[in-house]
Amino acid sequence: MDFVHNLLLFVHLLGMASLFGGAFVQVKGPDRVVNNAMLHGALTQVVTGLLLVGVLESGDDPVNHAKVGVKFALGVVLALLVFVNRRKTDIPGGLYFGLLGLTTLTVGVAVFW
Repeated sequence: MDFVHNLLLFVHLLGMASLFGGAFVQVKGPDRVVNNAMLHGALTQVVTGLLLVGVLESGDDPVNHAKVGVKFALGVVLALLVFVNRRKTDIPGGLYFGLLGLTTLTVGVAVFW
């Protein structure tokens, strides 16, 4: 079960890197869009996060359900915002920085909680 946990964690971190990297690469650009890296990263985060909770629930250690709930809520909001705005040719600056901020907040919750 450790291998499955580590594999899911690895893919979860790749999703985070894809989401953050896809957004961060556009910081200085004139036009900001939701690119495929952001879309697939957000969806990967939600799916692997749920699978990770399932694996952790089957173990002996207790799971912090409050943390899981907050991370799930942030992930779903982020994924929905990315999914809804994926076809726009230019997203507003507030939405772009909101996506970048939500991504950073989600990482912060994972690390510091």
